[in-house]
Amino acid sequence: MLNCWEAALGAAVSVPVLLFVAAPYIRRYVAGGRCKSTARLEGKVVIVTGANTGIGKETARDLAQRGARVIIACRDIAKAEAAASEIRAETGNPQVIVKKLDLADTKSIREFAENFLAEEKKLHILINNAGVMLCPYSKTADGFEMHLGVNHLGHFLLTFLLLECLKQSAPARIVNVSSLAHHGGRIRFHDLQGEKSYNRGLAYCHSKLANVLFTRELARRLQGTKVTANALHPGSVSSELVRHSFLMTWLWKIFSFFLKTPCEGAQTSIYCAVAEELESVTGQYFSDCQPAYVSPRGRDDATAKKLWSVSCELLGIQWD
Repeated sequence: MLNCWEAALGAAVSVPVLLFVAAPYIRRYVAGGRCKSTARLEGKVVIVTGANTGIGKETARDLAQRGARVIIACRDIAKAEAAASEIRAETGNPQVIVKKLDLADTKSIREFAENFLAEEKKLHILINNAGVMLCPYSKTADGFEMHLGVNHLGHFLLTFLLLECLKQSAPARIVNVSSLAHHGGRIRFHDLQGEKSYNRGLAYCHSKLANVLFTRELARRLQGTKVTANALHPGSVSSELVRHSFLMTWLWKIFSFFLKTPCEGAQTSIYCAVAEELESVTGQYFSDCQPAYVSPRGRDDATAKKLWSVSCELLGIQWD
């Protein structure tokens, strides 16, 4: 009997010890790939949407450290100003600018683009980073389902409005932050706005698939312009993105050890924005700073073209 108790006690002690020993290796695996580029960005102009928190903020911090003029484009101006002030102080780069941008309102998107084009002569990197996740059913100011409206249509319109500036500044890059969740998405043309049936988890997946398809079709249309477009999965990151779900927020806190930090999650965005080896790479999808597998639905050119056409129709624009 004593031997059984000794064995149980030994096992109870050994498990925490093993976890303690393995912890650095687990964290290294969770952290994933890192951008190793030392590229400098003096004289370059960058826009990062949703850069007041999370991976967007860390992306802006890194690019500012490299000397870029960084435009933090956000809805919450107070949080954006706090983030910009922190980045300026840390990097010593005074060219970290805050601009109002609400991707849930096409009027705000148009105003942002108009003001930017009036004030800036160049745009070298556009990082479409902002997004929403697991929102209860709601609509944007223009009546679009929130995930579709913010994650896809908002960035689709923003890119359209800034594209000529990107072309004139070439070589230039467009970086779209998608997600591994695109594997669970479908483009439901018969119910794009989720009015017939709605699941907030699937709505997020659908919007992330739209990001991948948008990137694919955009890259095809930009061939020969020296403007590239790539998409990426940042990883499972400890951030505010899950704030609309109490369950996910709770799980994220419990399993935070197994999640990337915002800095770790920003690495692939940074890689796609600056890596020298990607200068002419376009239409690809990355994760952990390397090419990653795209779902069959994310490689459907017919769906990508149709989504492009429908997006233009919904936004009232002509983008040939």
